[in-house]
Amino acid sequence: MSLVLRKGDAMPIARDPESGAVRVIMGLGWDPVAEPIGPVDLDGSCLLFDDARNWVDTVWFDQLRSQCGSVVHTGDNLTGEGHSDDEQILIDLSLLPDSVTSLVFVINSFSGHDFRGIDNAACRLIDVVADREIARYCLGCQGAHTGQVMTRLARGSATGDWHMHAIGEACNGRSFEDLLPTVRLHL
Repeated sequence: MSLVLRKGDAMPIARDPESGAVRVIMGLGWDPVAEPIGPVDLDGSCLLFDDARNWVDTVWFDQLRSQCGSVVHTGDNLTGEGHSDDEQILIDLSLLPDSVTSLVFVINSFSGHDFRGIDNAACRLIDVVADREIARYCLGCQGAHTGQVMTRLARGSATGDWHMHAIGEACNGRSFEDLLPTVRLHL
């Protein structure tokens, strides 16, 4: 059974006891509201930051793999149709360069639809090795905004262990670049 997070919650991410690896998937799911407004194209992105809070890379629909190869986006869902995850980002935390200390996950509406047209938005963290969901965060994001800072995975400076932090901060922008000022508030 997975842990249901609320805004502000944090939880550790366990290493595989045999390999020491930490491989996870950040899944994002959403549905258009019951009253049809047409396809809703949300874009999930992962922004990588170093310990000085410098933005060093982004994985998104136009760059599906990080420069270091440890973060991979599985592709863009243009409608929100389907069950479970509409977009997924695979992360091998054990292969990230030591200089990367935070991964921030955001969603934005490139088409400019605001989140009043979004229902059942959630992100979930899946342990790849154990093949199970370990945490779920219901975004509760309906509103007049066009973006949201969802979660942050942060590496502890002393131990190197990773933690997931539920953020859930509404913001506006059609691209991840537009969301950077809000993202920086949560580093």
